[in-house]
Amino acid sequence: MTTASILSSMSVTQIPTLSYPDIRYALLNRYEIAILDVREEAPFAEAHPLFAANLPWSKIETEVYNRIPNKDPFLVVYDDGEGLAVPAAKKLINLGYSNVYLLEGGLDGWRNAGGEIFRDVNSPSKAFGELVESKRHTPSLSAAEVQQLIDNKEDIVVMDVRRFDEYNTMSIPTGISVPGAELVLRARELAPNVTTKIIVNCAGRTRSIIGTQSLINAGIPNSVAALRNGTIGWTLAGQQLEQGQVRRFAEEINNTIASEALQFSRKVADLAGVKRTNLKLFNTLIAQADRTNYCFDVRSPEEYAAGHLPGFISAPGGQLVQETDHYAPVRGARVSLADDNGTRANMTASWLAQMGWDVYVIDDITKDDLTETGNSKTLLPPLPELDDSQLISAEELFLSLQEINDIVLIDLGTAKEYINGHIPGSWFVLRSQLDFRIKELPFAESYVLISPDGISASFALPELQEITQSKVLVLDGGTKAWTDKKFKLKSGETNIASPMIDRYRRPYEGTDNAVEAMQAYLDWEYGLVDQLDRDGTHGFFVI
Repeated sequence: MTTASILSSMSVTQIPTLSYPDIRYALLNRYEIAILDVREEAPFAEAHPLFAANLPWSKIETEVYNRIPNKDPFLVVYDDGEGLAVPAAKKLINLGYSNVYLLEGGLDGWRNAGGEIFRDVNSPSKAFGELVESKRHTPSLSAAEVQQLIDNKEDIVVMDVRRFDEYNTMSIPTGISVPGAELVLRARELAPNVTTKIIVNCAGRTRSIIGTQSLINAGIPNSVAALRNGTIGWTLAGQQLEQGQVRRFAEEINNTIASEALQFSRKVADLAGVKRTNLKLFNTLIAQADRTNYCFDVRSPEEYAAGHLPGFISAPGGQLVQETDHYAPVRGARVSLADDNGTRANMTASWLAQMGWDVYVIDDITKDDLTETGNSKTLLPPLPELDDSQLISAEELFLSLQEINDIVLIDLGTAKEYINGHIPGSWFVLRSQLDFRIKELPFAESYVLISPDGISASFALPELQEITQSKVLVLDGGTKAWTDKKFKLKSGETNIASPMIDRYRRPYEGTDNAVEAMQAYLDWEYGLVDQLDRDGTHGFFVI
């Protein structure tokens, strides 16, 4: 039993189920369907169906309206016996979703019915990348070969297609940060001589394969190759990575180069079957209430914040292709892409179309159309109405901790946030485990729920009230309110009441990964094409 289970009196038999054959039929016929794994990310990464999206119980209220903007697609909820699926389904129903089902038999039901089981995160995109390489024989060079080119001072440029923060953490010597969707737009300025060899790298395989093939598809005249196995391969070869680099492409771009890039990218998008629209027709499209519409701005986060189309979400193109399961959990939905140049939208759309998405590019967007500013807005259901007796300010909490011993602080933030800094004396607890972890904490007359901004804690308050006779309070404004008052935080792994399974430890991020984990990850990627064949629901094609 979990905290979630106490919120619903609805039994399993009262929620309809869909079986593996039902879901397979829906995927093959392009119905709008989301397969939602409501466990934490680490167990999700151990085993899940190909198109499953991780929407942890703890994050449903704070993520679902952005990730599933339409209330009518089929939502199939499952866990692996943790007791989260039924209450999660009930929660989705209470939030207004009209076609909520349980996966018959949960994850075991899928497995026992013959459904293929995938590992890791972003499995659809990674499997697609392997399929692209197998079909197009995307050229690559080993870490040793690229090191030799660098040592010999050959005419090469290394383009790192990951997010800038990943690049900044660790990068190939001489590498320049060029996130994936920027490649076709920026390559000619970064490699103006056709004799310059372009090396494309990521952390592992997928983004470098897609990036390399993007340049080839767009007809760039240079020789292009992926760094085989990315920074993982570089590390396994015993070669040194750089850290803290900030090399980036210039923001301004030559008009002639930009025009040529747009022309070439349009040809690639047309070949892939990308659909086209303009702002007037787009508004007609999204008015169709029977479709789920994902509206993404594929430019850099900085450009997005400076001005974007109203209602669009920031999703830099390279990451959108890499993380379709996160950005667009509803398989069969419509995807519309915005970009004031067009090249990035066309190249991103060309890949999404090959992955089976119904994708549009909005043409002829101008700077004047980008009237909304700031970061992506998080859509939330109404917060619980808490009165003054259920809230405690940062100042009140600070004074209470000096004067009263009979108070326990429960931090519901992520493990990473907690380790980086938490209110001294607080306990890390996963919201999905609140009901049984509370029994392991010191008994107190008062419990104070804390989250980074107070939102998740507010949603959790009635859950904790159901299972304790003690007073339950929410820190008004969360940890941010505490730090705004210049009160100190404590860092480190102290008072850990729940296992830190809310994030899967990726073997290609950071600088301290075990050799065995990196090699196992590569071995897994090599087998993905065979898994796609066995699964048979993907609908991928390669131009």
